[in-house]
Amino acid sequence: MNRIAVCGVSNRALGMFIEPVIQQFAQQNQIVGLLDNDERRIEICKERFTNLVALPAYSETQFDKMVEETKPTMIIVTSRDDTHIDYILKGLEHNLTVVTEKPMVTTVSDAKRVMEAEEKSSGKVIVAFNYRYNAFHRKIKEMVLEGKIGRVTSVDLNWYIDTYHGASYFKRWNRKREFSGGLSIHKSTHHFDLVNWWIDQKPEEVFAYGALNYYGKDGELNPSQTDKRYCGTCDEKLNCDYYMRWNNRSRTVQIKDDHLKSEGIEKSAKSYTNYRPDACIFDHEIDIEDTYVATVKYDKGAFLSYSINFSVPFEGYRLAINGTKGRIETQEFHELSRVPFPVPEQTIDYYPLFGAKESIHVVQGEGGHGGGDPILQEDIFLGVDPTRPYDILAGAKAGAYSIAVGEGVWRSSKENKPMKVKDMFQEYTTLT
Repeated sequence: MNRIAVCGVSNRALGMFIEPVIQQFAQQNQIVGLLDNDERRIEICKERFTNLVALPAYSETQFDKMVEETKPTMIIVTSRDDTHIDYILKGLEHNLTVVTEKPMVTTVSDAKRVMEAEEKSSGKVIVAFNYRYNAFHRKIKEMVLEGKIGRVTSVDLNWYIDTYHGASYFKRWNRKREFSGGLSIHKSTHHFDLVNWWIDQKPEEVFAYGALNYYGKDGELNPSQTDKRYCGTCDEKLNCDYYMRWNNRSRTVQIKDDHLKSEGIEKSAKSYTNYRPDACIFDHEIDIEDTYVATVKYDKGAFLSYSINFSVPFEGYRLAINGTKGRIETQEFHELSRVPFPVPEQTIDYYPLFGAKESIHVVQGEGGHGGGDPILQEDIFLGVDPTRPYDILAGAKAGAYSIAVGEGVWRSSKENKPMKVKDMFQEYTTLT
């Protein structure tokens, strides 16, 4: 029996980990403890899952006590990004399996500490990179492994976040680099890990530009320079184009807002202690970027051309992977209900260097992230699928490389110079 303690009883913890353990994997797994700095979050968890009512709960300073009393074999880290490092290190100190939400940590320095701690521990780190498990992403990995495009030479990846989703990162703690590492880490490490995994090459150097174009105090759609506003109580809502895109004048509360669903985190978050998920996206305190373009050089000769924008009229991505024998292309329009125009079905198009184009229709499973979440959950709670012919479950090293690219992006944009991965890790020799 796998004994699990949850560190950070967030909405992500409830939906991605606690619920499936209780409903699908209870025969092999048992939740034995909850830890959070807000007692109300623990109360909400127990209200939702009544079979956990008698479960012991602990504050953020009681990790050692929790381990001593509940004797977990695994901890799941779903707290705020900047606190991941504390629980990961403590878990490894106790030789536990540590499953952490992405990003693994928020800085290269902390990624180095994780790998050093893992070397000294009989425990291990698993990073929940669920994008790897998306049906299209697994198929692309398989095509690269089959040699369909030969040796990978370049990757073009352009990611688009619409205002419905993008604004959510600027309403909460994510908007402060000290908490999230910035969006090149909080969000883009998803994408950097995908590329690293697809092409099986290690990033060596990053150069990037970044800017805050749409959000923050200088946003062109900011109704005024008033600070410390909240959507729920703001008297300038009717003059805010971002707010009014999803609402109308006769309603005094928001109709919809990504990450703040009426039956999900919005309902719960209103009761969280000292937490507002509706801070103004034009606040002065925002200190991260919302737009990046970057180039990454890899150790086996490949180049990545990457961009991401958090205020686009639609959401999705465009991908092309070029190799010595051909090219793979795909395009996704995410959450079709938010796109006000017809969009094509996602396929994977394969262009051999010599020959006819192939369009591949990928069968998708049920569940979040294109059916990826349930498969990741199986690998975590049942063990890695022994029939899968390639590695997919990510560890600390993969987490570290994704953080290195993410930090390289925002630092390069600030310092206006290329960032070498080796220099950022200060010659950390185990990262090979």
